Amino acid sequence: LKVMQTIALKLTKDVWVVAPEREQSGASHSLTLHEPLRCRQLEDKVFAVSGTPTDCVIMAKRHVMKDHQPTLVLSGVNRGANIADDVTYSGTVAGALEGTTLGFRSIAMSLAVGFDGTGKVKWDAALEHGPGLVSHLLKADWPDQVLMNVNFPDREPSDVQGIQITRQGVRDQNLLGVEERSDTWGNAYYWFDYERKRSNPPEGTDLRAVYDGYISVTPLHPDLTRHDFIDGLKTALS
Repeated sequence: LKVMQTIALKLTKDVWVVAPEREQSGASHSLTLHEPLRCRQLEDKVFAVSGTPTDCVIMAKRHVMKDHQPTLVLSGVNRGANIADDVTYSGTVAGALEGTTLGFRSIAMSLAVGFDGTGKVKWDAALEHGPGLVSHLLKADWPDQVLMNVNFPDREPSDVQGIQITRQGVRDQNLLGVEERSDTWGNAYYWFDYERKRSNPPEGTDLRAVYDGYISVTPLHPDLTRHDFIDGLKTALS
């Protein structure tokens, strides 16, 4: 959040933070419907919400900023890439998706971590390249209902190879597993574990761009319809 706030402040002085008060990785586009939301003001223009990233964008538009609507929604910068299949799980992408649904230009930003084996989080890659990238994106003519999914590579700023416009990739293996453990009473409990394994994705995908040290920019949209299959499905069910 501090990295994103710094990026935003290089573009405008009118920056508001309305963000989850707790970790929301894997929250996807979920809403809080079965318990009340809490919203705490921490400082001027900075608010913590007890819900998901989607909740936060709705709270910003409908409550916190109801008299001062945003012109741009920035979600992130997430610690860890949100590429390929990740986008359907990602709370970071969902924040931008909700912003798009509500009619705002929206950009999700994530930073790849652990690709070089050191575990160091190279925030400077996003800090140095983020403001200029956002400025250029805002000059583009976006279609309606499109959000930008930006992923910075696990590189120092000077080692970033450039920017690639990419399509969403597909991982060639399922990286999620289930680890069983026992509590102090001998009862089983479970964690999802994540195998960090490099694949060999094709050129033009977000995966390949980030692996090769490029900033990946993928235009996404909320329409999940597989349009090219509609006619075939109509024939099959006629």
